[in-house]
Amino acid sequence: MIGVGGVVIESGRTLLIRRGSAPLQGEWSIPGGLLEVGETLEQGVVRELAEETGLEVQVLELIEVFERIFPAPANADGTPGDPARPQYHFVILDYLCEIRGGAIAAASDALEFAWAREEDLSKFNVTVAVNRVLRKAFARARQRAAENRV
Repeated sequence: MIGVGGVVIESGRTLLIRRGSAPLQGEWSIPGGLLEVGETLEQGVVRELAEETGLEVQVLELIEVFERIFPAPANADGTPGDPARPQYHFVILDYLCEIRGGAIAAASDALEFAWAREEDLSKFNVTVAVNRVLRKAFARARQRAAENRV
């Protein structure tokens, strides 16, 4: 499955959502979701952010592509599930985005949202992959800001 995410960095903070459904239900993450058939990657990012956060965004650039494989759930008797049949296998493309409009509100798959500074990411217990993507995004946002000042 192809997933897309949109990292918004505004005033030195990034937008996080608490997921309302599996996988990662209840965990803080980057807004995003599955690409729909016939949709471009950028269209998917714009749609997902609008659905989950109410924000209108412009996609600026790709941050990272990675895959996340979730193992099969345990069998009814508690034994491990079939390792050859994972529950989920996502290829995820995360993009740096800029707010263009809208009013922020947790919606769709998002239970709530929060703005987090880079030094506060550990308080949200994001996954290793999300932490890595967000740190790259903060670095790239700083670089873009410096380039725009020149």
